[in-house]
Amino acid sequence: MTGRIPKHTGWQRIVRATLYSLQGLKAAWQNEAAFRQELLLVVLLTPLALQIGHNATQKILLLASLFIVLITELLNSAIEATVDRGGTEFHPLAGQAKDIGSAAVFISLLLVVVTWSLVIWENWQ
Repeated sequence: MTGRIPKHTGWQRIVRATLYSLQGLKAAWQNEAAFRQELLLVVLLTPLALQIGHNATQKILLLASLFIVLITELLNSAIEATVDRGGTEFHPLAGQAKDIGSAAVFISLLLVVVTWSLVIWENWQ
């Protein structure tokens, strides 16, 4: 053996990856108010998406736009945690990284507004 730690494969890898993902969701829930708010938005709007969408394509577009917000928020939170781990002193690149992550969340929220507006417009014009 070369001193390497054996990597998990097969089901072990899947189980461990799932556990790490659940830990990440728990950390986001506990530490990120924006994630909690956006998750509440998804929970409230999911039944509405299923009602508003007239077909499977519209329903998936409405739901996907919501889940993209959660995905983007998780990535933004990871960026912020990584930047904050680097230290407390200000660095322009740290601020830029956080601002860009925030902009990604903003654009994902705009996607929700545009998607929902277009589907509603198409169904009720």
